[in-house]
Amino acid sequence: MLLGLRLGKHVDGLVDSFYGPSELQQQVDAEDKRDAAQLAADADALTSALPDSWLADQVKGCATYAHVLAGEAISYSDEVEGCYGVRPRRVPASVYEEAHARLDELLPGDGSLFERRQAWRERHQCPGDKAAAVLNDLLPVLRACTNALLELPAGEQVSIDPVQDEPWWAFNYYEGALKSRVVLNTDVPTAGLDLLHLAGHEVYPGHHTEHAAKEQLLVREQGRIEEAIQLVPTPQAVLSEGIAEAGIDVVLDDAAKEKAYAIIRGHGIELDDPERAEQIAKVSEQLRTVGLDAALLVHEEGASVADAEAYVERWNLVTPDQARHSVRFVTDPTWRAYAITYSAGRDLCRAYIGGDPARFRTLLTEHVRIGDLLASVD
Repeated sequence: MLLGLRLGKHVDGLVDSFYGPSELQQQVDAEDKRDAAQLAADADALTSALPDSWLADQVKGCATYAHVLAGEAISYSDEVEGCYGVRPRRVPASVYEEAHARLDELLPGDGSLFERRQAWRERHQCPGDKAAAVLNDLLPVLRACTNALLELPAGEQVSIDPVQDEPWWAFNYYEGALKSRVVLNTDVPTAGLDLLHLAGHEVYPGHHTEHAAKEQLLVREQGRIEEAIQLVPTPQAVLSEGIAEAGIDVVLDDAAKEKAYAIIRGHGIELDDPERAEQIAKVSEQLRTVGLDAALLVHEEGASVADAEAYVERWNLVTPDQARHSVRFVTDPTWRAYAITYSAGRDLCRAYIGGDPARFRTLLTEHVRIGDLLASVD
């Protein structure tokens, strides 16, 4: 915990959440900022002293980040693998070509594929000033589905706050005491169905559910205080993003979907063909690695930011502004390596779950290692 808090003094946002002993936070707050090279040495020593374990995986991620922070020459791929335990690789263009071909079938009509996809999104778009209200109305439906799989701890709470001018679409600030504050970037164009998936990702059965369940089961009941700090550059993030990406498909049945669709329509948002919308969303998942490709282009292949934006614009079928937003995320010093967590986490957690809700419950309640996830795809 001290190592993570000390690293957090160097980079705002590196500590995603901390609700551990207040005296540790006070101790670090009172210290001078510790040199990054010293933190790297401290992390290496701690890694060597720990047995092979979940905790050692997290410390290794911190050690890698500390070496990068100290200015050591580490390639982007080595940085990503050192932090997250998963090595990034460029996706062949043929994968994106196949996805485009399928979208072409799902979005018939005149104009380019980009124009047809944009027209589809605009027809189903939710105004930014309405998005928070839609999310709040969707949460009880998703909470009931999640609670049927895993009894949620008494007293867990969520608040939704709209924000602007951030490098991400939405973010869960877990505050401890079983409470989350979810912020939604209303600058990002959002369709009604996107909000259903967002609610699943950030709240039920995603980030909030995982953090609240583990705070209750691991911290409060078992005294495992290492769970009370979440750090951006660690394998824990891959698991969390995987849970958030894969979970809604586990808990949401057809009846709950119909309730959710009715809520979206009730806010005046068009949702005339939810089955096709779900197919479009599923195919579009294949494009989620475009941002990671852009990061590899910039950080390993020497491409310019403009070239990376053009790449994202082409393959992700987005506007120039959306492409800039995406590239801004993968060039942000805190978040640049994080791009791998979404697609890798999703694929690894889906493979681990294998259609078994009990396996998903394990992800929500236990410390599953990145190696356990990787073994599910071997």
